Amino acid sequence: QVMLVESGGGLVQAGGSLRLSCAASGLTLSRYTMGWFRQAPGKEREFIARVTRSGTTYYVDSVKGRFTISRDNAKNTVYLEMNSLKPEDTAVYYCAANFLDKPNYDYWGQGTQVTVSS
Repeated sequence: QVMLVESGGGLVQAGGSLRLSCAASGLTLSRYTMGWFRQAPGKEREFIARVTRSGTTYYVDSVKGRFTISRDNAKNTVYLEMNSLKPEDTAVYYCAANFLDKPNYDYWGQGTQVTVSS
């Protein structure tokens, strides 16, 4: 059974930092592209970052330069380092796993809440 479990969310002031973790079980992380998504209240879930099996990263413009995605295959864990947080970053953050870089992600975590106060 595949499970992705996010942690590290919380309440932080604008300008602060958080580090999210996504611990994977039931799969071999090195075989998957891993992504982070978020969903703000009243909005659709949006993609924000991914790291491929080879370690290539990609970010949407709204987080580029502030967020860093990384992976530790030995620990089966993916991270999202978030700096210079803004109130508009408030959302539930989800990690997801994509096998063989298909258009859709195969597995999703339950999400972790990030709230940025102004």
